[in-house]
Amino acid sequence: MQLTFSGQLRQFVRIMQGSLFPALEEQLGPLSSKHQQLVMVLGMIEIEAMVSAWSGGVGRPAKDRRAIARAFVAKAVYNLSTTRQLLDRLSSDNSLRRICGWEGRREIPHESQFSRAFAEFAATELPQRLHHALIEATQKDRLIGHISRDSTEIVARERPPRAPATITPAKPALKRGRPRKGTAPPPAPPTRLERQACMTLRQMLDDLPQACNVGSKKNSRGFQETWIGYKLHLDAADGQIPISCILTSASLHDSQAALPLALVSAQRVTSLYDLMDSAYDARAIREHSRALGHIPIIDACPRGQQELQTEEKRRKLLGYNFAEDLRYRERTTVERVNARLKDEFGGRSVRVRGNAKVMCHLMFGIVALAADQILRLIT
Repeated sequence: MQLTFSGQLRQFVRIMQGSLFPALEEQLGPLSSKHQQLVMVLGMIEIEAMVSAWSGGVGRPAKDRRAIARAFVAKAVYNLSTTRQLLDRLSSDNSLRRICGWEGRREIPHESQFSRAFAEFAATELPQRLHHALIEATQKDRLIGHISRDSTEIVARERPPRAPATITPAKPALKRGRPRKGTAPPPAPPTRLERQACMTLRQMLDDLPQACNVGSKKNSRGFQETWIGYKLHLDAADGQIPISCILTSASLHDSQAALPLALVSAQRVTSLYDLMDSAYDARAIREHSRALGHIPIIDACPRGQQELQTEEKRRKLLGYNFAEDLRYRERTTVERVNARLKDEFGGRSVRVRGNAKVMCHLMFGIVALAADQILRLIT
């Protein structure tokens, strides 16, 4: 009888807990819960299929990139802030060092070699490919009820680029009096959402700003907050599993990344409902969601409409809820994913600079989070 995917995952967990962990403890000694978590995450993502052990080029051979990639996953699992902390942990923790692939302390590469390897992983998008392969293997055949969409701020340690100095051209003198009857005003330039309707996915992603700059938003208490860095736009499935994510400039509005993010998620999984907050309340986003075969459930943004505000207050006083309101409560899934990424998988400790490297750092945490959450659902 052929096992289902959930049956295969349960069998994988049983093999890990019943055979692999006792064998590792005989060789490495007692394993902590973090050691076991790292071993199971590495077993899920299969770095060996994505990273070659040796480049095979002419000259001095490169260090083993597989072990360094495992070490960066360990850095996310252990929530370490810097590579220096990772190297100190590898030197002092014999079990962790051997799990990553080094037998002795002298085999651990220098910090500069870790930095060069990280630059290669960022340029080749290694963690993005690992995450894509993990979602493809585990979630492709699953019917997902809700996709929750939201963004979170990413604070970076870099200066936003200065805007180039431009000379503002003189405005033409306005004619006095009323405009002539029958003359139409000049058309307004199309918005990004209107332009995205005629773009491919690649064009949408290229059109989004990616440089570090200043972002601003209101927190849950209504106070204005600002930060320097980026914004991570994330789609999460039921069960707190991150499906897709995009890193943009901090100043980009959430709605501008909704269409490309929805397309990426639709290519990876099959879902029914799209859950979004009031920042995504736009006709183009609703139409795009329906075009993908989904049902959009978006919190209404009154935008100064007194009737909508009064109706919302009346429904709260009466305790009346639509079926969509009950489904909308599942949107907290993506907020919990954002919280776990920052609190447990290194989302708050971004020490690299540039969009590609920041995305690489975050994606190592996303990969570890996704694998850990999938295993949690089984156990």
